[in-house]
Amino acid sequence: MKAVFFTGATGGLGESCVRELAQRGWTVFAAGTNEGKLRELAVNPNIIPIRMDVADLDSIKAAHEVVLSRTDRLDALVNFAGLTAFTSMVEGEAIAMTERLLDVNVMGPVRVNYVFFDMIEKGHGRIVNCSSSAGWMKAQPFAGPYVLSKWALEGYNDSLRRELMYLDIPVIKIQPGSFRTKISGVVMEGFDRALAGTKRYRYVLNKMKPLMDAILRRSGDPQKLAMVVVKALEAKRPRLQYRKASGLLSLLEILPERGVDGVYKLFGKKRRKNG
Repeated sequence: MKAVFFTGATGGLGESCVRELAQRGWTVFAAGTNEGKLRELAVNPNIIPIRMDVADLDSIKAAHEVVLSRTDRLDALVNFAGLTAFTSMVEGEAIAMTERLLDVNVMGPVRVNYVFFDMIEKGHGRIVNCSSSAGWMKAQPFAGPYVLSKWALEGYNDSLRRELMYLDIPVIKIQPGSFRTKISGVVMEGFDRALAGTKRYRYVLNKMKPLMDAILRRSGDPQKLAMVVVKALEAKRPRLQYRKASGLLSLLEILPERGVDGVYKLFGKKRRKNG
């Protein structure tokens, strides 16, 4: 039976992936911070829940000891733990929010891969890092901390891949778009906070809201992403990257940078009054 260590297992996307892998016969060490969800996952005999925070190195080391008590090797390590945010970069909690997202979305995988690498090496396994469509698409306004963290993760993933290829260990990135999970609610809460607290962008944000609503309405089914993760873990020759549900914003990729600027600038143009 193959074994995988999976972070972010108590999030909406992570939980779907964990349950699918367990159903397919994987032993899943499911790491997360939501203790209620961990108890629910524990009902499945193929899932071993572990309370772990990717922002806490001691917590990761303790999780390593738990896994080591059952096996000394892993067939895969999947980094799905992550945060998102909607915020201005010049108002509100921009600095604290950026630091938090970098700590979880970038340093989280760095810590986990470092601590668990001995088990991946012994198992001749593979590493999967969950990025985002924001990691490869042109940057969006009011998503600075998230975009920054995912672009950084993309760079880390590719550098790590080119390092570990000397050891014959695949490093794969997943680039999901918007899916129907509680994260959508987090984004909208961030939007509402930004709108309530802004001194500069009230008109722009009000104009953008219909676009955000449309994007979230088109969010994908988490089960479809779970099947992408299965492919990344079970394919004999996995791709370097897997994209899923990139959404409406991917249409902007056909435009040059100044063209994208022009599209977003439209949200700031007020109609002139006649006369």
